[in-house]
Amino acid sequence: REWEEENRRWVQEVSSAPSTRLDVVHLQEQLDLRLQQRQARETGICPVRRELYAQCFDELIRETAINCAERGLLLLRVRDEIQMTMAAYQTLYESSVAFGMRKALQAEQGKADMEKRIAELEEEKRELERRVSEEKAKGEAIEKRESEKQQIEEKKHTEEVQFLKRVNQQLRVSKKKVIPNS
Repeated sequence: REWEEENRRWVQEVSSAPSTRLDVVHLQEQLDLRLQQRQARETGICPVRRELYAQCFDELIRETAINCAERGLLLLRVRDEIQMTMAAYQTLYESSVAFGMRKALQAEQGKADMEKRIAELEEEKRELERRVSEEKAKGEAIEKRESEKQQIEEKKHTEEVQFLKRVNQQLRVSKKKVIPNS
């Protein structure tokens, strides 16, 4: 890697010397320092922490490959497999979140539709109850009218029967007067 610092150009090259215990301790300290500087979260999904650990793992692979190329290649395969697995999990997670959001929106829309339908049915129920009340009132009015008509008819009939009984009685009396002893 190349960079400029204080108007001087620096070039960092990969060392072919095997790493020592001190190099590993220094790498660990650098990792901890960078995690702290970049405010990586200690738990949960954190892209910063993931990036720093990936860089650390790459450095460990480099150091291991210097001592044993085969072990370094195997670690490269492990790293690549882990990255593919993480990418698959990331895709799965994103599609799951999208699916959950769609379902939540559908449920919210369904809830709104149901609330609208409930309001319509309640309005229809009130209208039907009003019509039932009107029909009951009409029925009671008709019943009352018919009852009054029946009472008038019964009174008329009773008066007519009384009148006919009186006429009949009078006719009997008249008949006895006209025809005695019959």
